[in-house]
Amino acid sequence: MGSDMGPAEVVAGVALALKSGWVHDQIIVVGQEEVLREQLSAQGLADNPQVEEFYTTEVIGMHEKPIQSLRSKKDASLVRAVELVKQGRCGAAVSCGNTGSLMACSTLKLRPIEGVSKPALASVWPSVENKFVVLDVGANPQCRPENLLHYAILGNQYARDALGIGKPRVGLLSIGTEEGKGTDLTNQAHSLLKGLGEQINYVGLVEGFQLFNNEVDVVVTDGFTGNVILKTCESLWKMLKTLITEEVKKNPVRLTGALLLKGGLTSARNRLDPKKYGGAPLLGLRGTVLKAHGSSNREAIANAIRIAGTAIEHELASHTVSAIAAANETLGEELAATGDIEPTV
Repeated sequence: MGSDMGPAEVVAGVALALKSGWVHDQIIVVGQEEVLREQLSAQGLADNPQVEEFYTTEVIGMHEKPIQSLRSKKDASLVRAVELVKQGRCGAAVSCGNTGSLMACSTLKLRPIEGVSKPALASVWPSVENKFVVLDVGANPQCRPENLLHYAILGNQYARDALGIGKPRVGLLSIGTEEGKGTDLTNQAHSLLKGLGEQINYVGLVEGFQLFNNEVDVVVTDGFTGNVILKTCESLWKMLKTLITEEVKKNPVRLTGALLLKGGLTSARNRLDPKKYGGAPLLGLRGTVLKAHGSSNREAIANAIRIAGTAIEHELASHTVSAIAAANETLGEELAATGDIEPTV
């Protein structure tokens, strides 16, 4: 119910996911009865045995405050979807509604995994040859070293179980790759990550120019830095599309050349299209939640459902619990010895 493009596009995404064979069991569509019935009928899903309807009476708007909205709208579709995961009726929830409300609801209802103090919001980006996960991209602007340690484990497990990357290369974002070059936060987190040994494939400190060169599969940073990078890249992508379009249209010769290059340009655009990579997972909770972009079209919704199904099939939730417990056991004394970090913002 929270999509910028309306419930029709979300239900169309459900239909696309079913048609593509990405839903192996059932999908529960949560929302207002009259709207759901109309849209499911329009997509030919009214009598589909793989689709179950769960009716709610309220909707949380995009600009509502998280905690206030959760208190005043207990029967909102977003809230009920997360509760279905908590009850065990669903293995994962996918929503393109209010980000703050979804994060707050998921954290309050599902609770963090034992040993994880702060969940992280991750994002999947394309690189030259593959894709990589960045976390945190906005859930926690201020972090401690143990938070970054846990983000590395969460991202590593997500890359393995949801994205199918066999041995993810995990890097910690900094301003240089040399030992000691960075903030107290990155230096202490770097020391902790090295102490994990073979529990993850930690490749060390990485710089911004390495991210898109297929040198790393999981990039770990605090939520302030990650959110700045995310929005900067989104803005750059929009600017490049506008700039190329304007320059191509300036004269007939360029336009003719663009037509000759149309296939290649379309292929490149598809490789860079964020809709292929589904939703942004909220990691570190006792359940799987994916946040799709508010402007997601049916393809993006379908891909978010696909990734959620893969995470369920590969038992992401239980594997993550085990990985966090093993890391905390390995680094018990080191974790206790980490010092206080002065806020950087």
